[in-house]
Amino acid sequence: MNTLVIVLIAAVVLVCAYAFYGRWVAKTWGINPNAQTPAVKYNDGKDYVPTNGWTVFSHQFSSIAGAGPVTGAIQAAAFGWLPVLLWVLIGGVFFGAITDFGALYASVKNDGKSMGMLIEKYIGKLGRKLFLLFCWLFCGIVIAAFADMVAGTFNAYTTVDGVTSLADAATTNGAAGMVSIMFMLFAVVFGLIQKKFNFSGWKEAVLGIVFIVLSFAVGMKFPLIFDKATWSYITFVYIFFAAVLPMWLLKQPRDYMTTFMFICMIAGAVVGLLVAHPTMNLPVFTGFNNEKLGTMFPILFVTVACGAVSGFHSLVSSGTSSKTVESEKDMLKVGYGAMVLESLLAVLALCVAGAAAAADGTPAAGTPFQIFSRGVAGFFEMFGVPVYVATVFMTMCVSALALTSLDAVARIGRMSFQELFSVDDMEHAEGWRKLFCNTYFSTIITLAFGFLLTQVGYANIWPLFGSANQLLSALVLVTLCVFLKVTGRNNKMLFPPLIIMLCVTFTALVQRLIAMVKAIQTAASTTIPAGETTWGAVFIANGLQLIIAILLIVLGITIVVITHEMAVVKEICNRVAVMDHGKVVEEGTVFSVFATPKEPITRDFIKTTSNLQKIEELIADDSPVVALKPGERIVRLSYVERNPSEPLISLITQKFGITLNIIFADVEIVQNAPIGGTVAIFSGDSGQIDAALTYLKEKNVGVEVIRQ
Repeated sequence: MNTLVIVLIAAVVLVCAYAFYGRWVAKTWGINPNAQTPAVKYNDGKDYVPTNGWTVFSHQFSSIAGAGPVTGAIQAAAFGWLPVLLWVLIGGVFFGAITDFGALYASVKNDGKSMGMLIEKYIGKLGRKLFLLFCWLFCGIVIAAFADMVAGTFNAYTTVDGVTSLADAATTNGAAGMVSIMFMLFAVVFGLIQKKFNFSGWKEAVLGIVFIVLSFAVGMKFPLIFDKATWSYITFVYIFFAAVLPMWLLKQPRDYMTTFMFICMIAGAVVGLLVAHPTMNLPVFTGFNNEKLGTMFPILFVTVACGAVSGFHSLVSSGTSSKTVESEKDMLKVGYGAMVLESLLAVLALCVAGAAAAADGTPAAGTPFQIFSRGVAGFFEMFGVPVYVATVFMTMCVSALALTSLDAVARIGRMSFQELFSVDDMEHAEGWRKLFCNTYFSTIITLAFGFLLTQVGYANIWPLFGSANQLLSALVLVTLCVFLKVTGRNNKMLFPPLIIMLCVTFTALVQRLIAMVKAIQTAASTTIPAGETTWGAVFIANGLQLIIAILLIVLGITIVVITHEMAVVKEICNRVAVMDHGKVVEEGTVFSVFATPKEPITRDFIKTTSNLQKIEELIADDSPVVALKPGERIVRLSYVERNPSEPLISLITQKFGITLNIIFADVEIVQNAPIGGTVAIFSGDSGQIDAALTYLKEKNVGVEVIRQ
């Protein structure tokens, strides 16, 4: 099949999805252009910075369009190009874009809170802490992987048989590295100019393009010939500053400039496919099993993450982008639009790989990035661009894909670490807690963890990245479902992606778990001539994976299934079960459990959701509000049936000749029926009060004398 046809089909599908489905979702949930966004409300000039919508779009796209769309699509093509294409389009439209937009939407509607803080609000504090721990571990893996990728891209040396020498691509790699450094420096200058003059439109675009040209001019003229270790140090220094400096000073302008490069890269691939329109040489479908990758379910859906759906994206949406959106009307193009464009990038990567494959379907040699960069560089050469310039440009683009995700995840990892140890009253918090929440300390700890993984072999846990990433997306979808339900918004469009991603991630994690256990067992029973077992070496390679896999499964199950927040249960559940010491002690409909709780633990939980418990506090404090005269009683009346119809309070005052002074009331609607009640002081003849209380019980009103 012709690659041009594939690209055109994908482009039409994605554009229509944005124009119709994306806008429908935005309309369904509700967009208020006049609402004050967190960026405006909490503008601190650092994390919360009101920013032009297209600049935020550039930041979002640059941050999410990392290594995933290229690597995942090309790797998964081992199952054939058609399954990859279908998953990218279906996943991008109905899974990824809706998740990214939803995370941004929920965060903006909640004062720019991150996903961890949203989980605390809508699921519970335990869920928040587990989620933040998960995020921090995940960020460490990503930092290690992408930092190593960047350092390897710029490395000017090669080692063969223990002998180190200059690589053939030393000059090209060194030039790309210098371009990256100049990008960082000019980004700071760009940010300072924008801060002072606030350029927009064509002025901002021209300024960004000028700095891009200057960066390439200097970089190609003065290449830096460094080894991988040196570039690794430089990379970590850069991401430290990217994580702590204000967004407007480095991160946003660099992302804005990088977006122009990505557009040129995508345009080069599109135009190249238009002009050359090569044949898709990869097979359409190779089968459900692959010797290297495994079974198509769940591997395809785990391998193709960033091009279809990625939990990492939601961290960017809720961690940084939500704090810079200056108007709610920009959320659709930032959240949904950036993901749609990334899906197109994944399709282009697939087509470039297909064009590079041999006529018999044999994939091109090299890593996915090498295949993609060589293919697009070849398109540029076809248009007369010098080989050196084309190669430097594509090498820089490859590194930029990783760097833009790297600096975003470093910032998110830092914020996750801070939120993990933060409390509401940080002013009076313990000294160690203040230290752990310090911006610089938390950044150093996060980067140190990532750097350690690069030294001891991050590749050993990299296979878990895809599963962890997709599990993250499932947890985000759970949170979004709860948020939408609690706030009275339609959440049904999230159910299919939620169910499917939970099945995918847990299946993948269990498969990985079984494989690692088998590897360790096999190694433990194998000996070498000297009598030493290989168990230790295998455990180093697989043990860390095993531990993290178990942790991910436990975290996922805990966050998805369990909540102690009874207010959330009332909003989202039809039936509820209460557990005590691992046993179910009470279950039923939400109404029955909340209206007539039978077990002490249930009553204690329900008290936390009702303001009626405040009366007990007033009684304990001997408040004048609850002071009684002789013969008076304080009685709590509660609903225990779904449809009370009689004006009972009015009736008993007339029927029994007593007076009721209502001092407190708390009624809410659960499953379309009232729950709660009133607290009143009963005054009158003791016998008549007793008769009135008996009458109320006969009418299925809950009666509790709490003071007399």
